[in-house]
Amino acid sequence: MIKKTFRYDKPFALESGGAVDHIDICYHVSGEFTPAKKVIWICHALTANSNPEEWWDSLTGPGKLFDTDKYFVICANILGSCYGTTGPASIAPATGKAYLLDFPAVTIRDQVAAHELLRKQLNISGIDLLIGGSGGGFQAIEWSISSPDLIRNLCLIATNAIVSPWRTAFSHTQRMALYTDPSFLAQENTDGGKKGLACARAIALLSYRSYKGYRLTQQEEDVDFLFAGKAGRYQEYQGKKLTDRFDAYSYFTLTNSLESHNVGRHRGGAEQALGTVKAKTLCIAIKSDMLFPVSELEFIRQHVPGAQLELIDSNFGHDGFLLESEQITNAIVKHNIL
Repeated sequence: MIKKTFRYDKPFALESGGAVDHIDICYHVSGEFTPAKKVIWICHALTANSNPEEWWDSLTGPGKLFDTDKYFVICANILGSCYGTTGPASIAPATGKAYLLDFPAVTIRDQVAAHELLRKQLNISGIDLLIGGSGGGFQAIEWSISSPDLIRNLCLIATNAIVSPWRTAFSHTQRMALYTDPSFLAQENTDGGKKGLACARAIALLSYRSYKGYRLTQQEEDVDFLFAGKAGRYQEYQGKKLTDRFDAYSYFTLTNSLESHNVGRHRGGAEQALGTVKAKTLCIAIKSDMLFPVSELEFIRQHVPGAQLELIDSNFGHDGFLLESEQITNAIVKHNIL
């Protein structure tokens, strides 16, 4: 896919108040848009970038379900991230330095508003399939409510309509870990908070995976071990893996943005808001997902007109939305939403 950047060179108003002087939106596309091709818009989750061929390569690419030769496939990096779209690492015009912790609070609706700016810039009049898992699902369901005539088919994977106290507790605990790192609060440069970020990621991983998954992959190999250490080393590895590619200030901003997810805000409640969705909707829940239990997707199914729900099996909990490509493909094909 081709990496591009769109600059919106006007103040971008934020739902929580205030504005950003301008925004850059980094995005990937599978070529030039033409009305002759179906549009697949992929909304990425928390720390992903705008290139799904990297993080959803089992589904995206030539000849795959999201065929980049056949369809116009697009994914935009979300506002507040550190992969080319305006975020805490961007330079604040007023100071000439990176925003860091001074970057304003961003909501899911702000992220969707940025997607809308890009859509209009590209003259896309309709989206044939809007799909997102986890936090990407937050964007997808919000967009389907704010622009119901735009979305023809909608696929929501391992997500919900209102951020749960359980999800909020995990996010807040991760930000607590960031605060324990003095370099994060010092804000000397964008490398601040690396140790706190590693810890935050290790906390997050516990919510992304499952008991069975750890039993399968992190069991001690020595039956006579004195102190178990394999799973602990795995946690440290995953923490470092994220710090090598992500910054703590964007992580702070994006985990905080998750707390704004409430499709019913100023719309008469979630049930009423979900009832306005016009897209043909498929919800996919992962049976072992402790972060977004099946009941969360069942709630959406009950209140979105005509929505369908598919359950998939995975040993890896919430991360099954990235790993169980065959089951996701089968569900999408079965319900003919592409």
